[in-house]
Amino acid sequence: MSVAGILFGLFAVLLICNIPIAISLGISSVIAVIAADLPMEMIPINVFSSSSKFSLLAIPFFIIAGNIMEQAGISEKLIEFAKTMVGHRRTGLAMVCVIVCCFFAAISGSGPATVAALGMIMIPAMVNAGYTNTYSASLMSAGGAIGVIIPPSVTYIVYGSISGASIGKLFLAGVVPGILMGIALIIASMILSRKADLKKLPKASGAEKWHAFKDAFWGLLMPVIILGGIYSGVFTPTEAAAVSAIYGLFVGIFIYKKIKVKSLSELFINSASQTGVVMYVIICATLFAWVVTVDGLTVTIGDWLIDVTNGNLILFLLLSNLILLAAGCVMDAVSALYIFVPILLPVALNLGYDITAFGIMMCVNLAIGLITPPVGVNLYVACGIAKIGIKDMMKDIGAIILSVLIVLLIVTYVPDLSLLIPNLLGAK
Repeated sequence: MSVAGILFGLFAVLLICNIPIAISLGISSVIAVIAADLPMEMIPINVFSSSSKFSLLAIPFFIIAGNIMEQAGISEKLIEFAKTMVGHRRTGLAMVCVIVCCFFAAISGSGPATVAALGMIMIPAMVNAGYTNTYSASLMSAGGAIGVIIPPSVTYIVYGSISGASIGKLFLAGVVPGILMGIALIIASMILSRKADLKKLPKASGAEKWHAFKDAFWGLLMPVIILGGIYSGVFTPTEAAAVSAIYGLFVGIFIYKKIKVKSLSELFINSASQTGVVMYVIICATLFAWVVTVDGLTVTIGDWLIDVTNGNLILFLLLSNLILLAAGCVMDAVSALYIFVPILLPVALNLGYDITAFGIMMCVNLAIGLITPPVGVNLYVACGIAKIGIKDMMKDIGAIILSVLIVLLIVTYVPDLSLLIPNLLGAK
């Protein structure tokens, strides 16, 4: 059996046996190395090289910042602010859910964290307003997926570290697709809820709007500091992550006063645990990708893709989307990036597609993976909050997935939309 056969065959068997993805990647890679009689010393070398990249330092800092802002109570303040702005409309609470997801995404950078932080408040509120339990959980799950697209995002950091693309430019390029996904979800909520008997919130006065804005101001300022600092040249994306963590501590302890010094140790331990999980995935996925590369499979698959599509960029992008959507159903975004970037990116560049736009396309695909079973993490978080099963959500989540697939097609075939802000600001 070929090295590729051993690698992917064993990986598939381990997944079928319900072994965690990261462990499956690691075990199949090590056995493939042994079976191919490759140098064993390459295993620790890959482990070290994959985990010692300077850009990856941004991951623990953004994780800490997101956890800090979550504990600081920023989610409640963002929700109250959004309610004063659009809560009085017929589908106001659905709009609040999506808008707050966009704002919180720019703070946490994580889909599951966005669902966990906002779902505890938004799902019961939407049910009380007349939305079904399953629809409320489905919309919350999809809204949380925006956390992977709107910067800062761990997936952009990982893609940048693999491809060599500018992480700062990726951050800027993610803004328009994230907003487009938010608009798509709002339109979908209007269509799907047109026959529902929904309660409206009372219209807020100007004074109430101003008060809600002042309360949410410090949270709204965080993405401004991150992106503004990067593109004013004050700090790099990695340094911006550290600044965001310090800023979050300041706001949580001294402004909102929800975080106590004695609780910091637990917060840091939880953040370290989450970072450890991400880094373990990165290490195992890097080893897997190295075996694939050494075996020459990346070149073989790349040549096959060019042959199958006859060098047609439109067909290649369609095939890439199908591959990534399928991958998102069974593996996390970080693992998928390490496996598929070395395979797909060279072909995309050869066909003249922009490296930043391709990264956004990949990340939007994998964001959709957060709401597609069987490994849709956002779905499980929302189900736990709403106390329902995944099967109960299938009808509602299916319609919502259709709306975000339309956004995916737009992002894929109109890359200038993603590159609009980077080009306007002259980002490099």
